[in-house]
Amino acid sequence: MALTNIEKLIAKAVKDYNLIEEGDRILLGASGGKDSTVLAWALSRRKVWKNPNFTLEALRIAGDVPGGGMDAGGAEALKTQFDEWNIPLHTVHVSIMGSVKQGHSMNCYWCSTIRRSELIDYAIKNNFNKIALGHHLDDILTTLLMNMTKKGEIATMIPKLQYEKYPLTVIRPLALVLEQSIRDFVKSMGWKAGTCSCSYGADGERKLYQKKLDDLTNGKEDAKRLLFASMSNIRREYLIPNELVAKLG
Repeated sequence: MALTNIEKLIAKAVKDYNLIEEGDRILLGASGGKDSTVLAWALSRRKVWKNPNFTLEALRIAGDVPGGGMDAGGAEALKTQFDEWNIPLHTVHVSIMGSVKQGHSMNCYWCSTIRRSELIDYAIKNNFNKIALGHHLDDILTTLLMNMTKKGEIATMIPKLQYEKYPLTVIRPLALVLEQSIRDFVKSMGWKAGTCSCSYGADGERKLYQKKLDDLTNGKEDAKRLLFASMSNIRREYLIPNELVAKLG
């Protein structure tokens, strides 16, 4: 079985960050979008290797945000696709709009928080030890820029995160894959991946920062990979110590 470039990058991430281990029970967050769909396809093929052996199932969170999900036809098509890949696909229906706290408005952050909570709850109840998410390299770098310029901290999504409160580990096997590579691959396969078209995220801040990332790197792969590498190549002697930051502030 010849590997695609995306699979090779997933294999590198799995090896470098020890993402998949023998006996893992992995729950994949399946939105029906391009990222989670490509990840599902790639992991289904990797599972055939049985080196290591792992269990793979998927969960789709069906919410009630207008334009934020897929219709019945899209959901059925996704189920058929996952069946072809031998990935059991489960669906949980939640009221995201109904859970918005009084005095607050609906937004992308709240929607993703509710969906993540449902993933965690389902994973724990069904004895999964890992949750696989479809965040790619551009997602990671966008989050880095947002945290640096909005919170004054160097932090981002990481390829492997062990929760402190839960017996679960989040893995991001697409951490080394560019978003454009995913777009091109979906197109080449003729897949119809769903996208969120709700009004709450149409002009969201994250989209603005995605553009800032492309402006910063001129959209070049090498520049993005260097930016990613910088997070693990920290020259502390050329950073400002905390005590000096306090004085400058």
